[in-house]
Amino acid sequence: MPAVTTVRTVADLRSHVAKWRKEGERVALVPTMGALHAGHLSLVTLARGKADRVVVSIFINPIQFGPREDFKTYPRQEASDLDKLAKAGADLVFVPDGAEMYPEGFSTRVKVFDLTDDLCGAARPNHFEGVATVVTKLLLQAGPDLAVFGEKDYQQLLVVRRLVRDLNIPVEIVGAPIVREEDGLALSSRNVYLSPAERKTAPLLYRTISEVAANLAKGEGADAAALAGRFKLEAAGFRIDYVAVRDPETLKPLSGPVKPGTRVLAAAYLGKTRLIDNVAVSAKA
Repeated sequence: MPAVTTVRTVADLRSHVAKWRKEGERVALVPTMGALHAGHLSLVTLARGKADRVVVSIFINPIQFGPREDFKTYPRQEASDLDKLAKAGADLVFVPDGAEMYPEGFSTRVKVFDLTDDLCGAARPNHFEGVATVVTKLLLQAGPDLAVFGEKDYQQLLVVRRLVRDLNIPVEIVGAPIVREEDGLALSSRNVYLSPAERKTAPLLYRTISEVAANLAKGEGADAAALAGRFKLEAAGFRIDYVAVRDPETLKPLSGPVKPGTRVLAAAYLGKTRLIDNVAVSAKA
């Protein structure tokens, strides 16, 4: 298996993309922070089905981490990631360093209001400002026809769609289904932080929000269903950031009976590991 082509500067990235554009090829971007797992690779597969060329970026973005968060300890495994991307069929990997992305004197931020007011936005102040800034830069640096983001970070996906719309960036944003372990736990690079005991408990997050969604589909009110889910997770040892029932496009809180497609979102800590997950409410059986 030949090594995947890797570039580390915006100039080199644009040079490769320009050649593909000259040939009339359709280009997809898959932004990542590395520590790649099967969920990330499913994004590459989805991108390959929608474009002629796939660019994957690997950049652990410092400005989306809070001062007490895990920027310094976030898994870094570039050689392994590049090997996985070669096997997955990526055409180009963009691996900039901090100085390439945020050179001396960098003083601009992109902030999406409204969608970021609560949920992970409340729990992680400035997180989405960091995400919106780096995603805007990556989209302008690569100039793709489409970019693929996983639905596990559902609030992030909506933030990216909004900034692309509001800033008239000519790119299609594609959401990709969540990839799970056999026991239901959503794949995440941070799952490696879980102790063996915590790993056994972790799938309860998905099972619980799935129960909330099932109860909503049967007509239970949003507040009661979410509260029951919260109590169940707390009893199992989770420290809850939120269990929420939201409009799938605006993330506005809902109460009473809800429509199919409504999103149940949760974020909770097991020990020191923050887990997030979400599911859609199905149509009534």
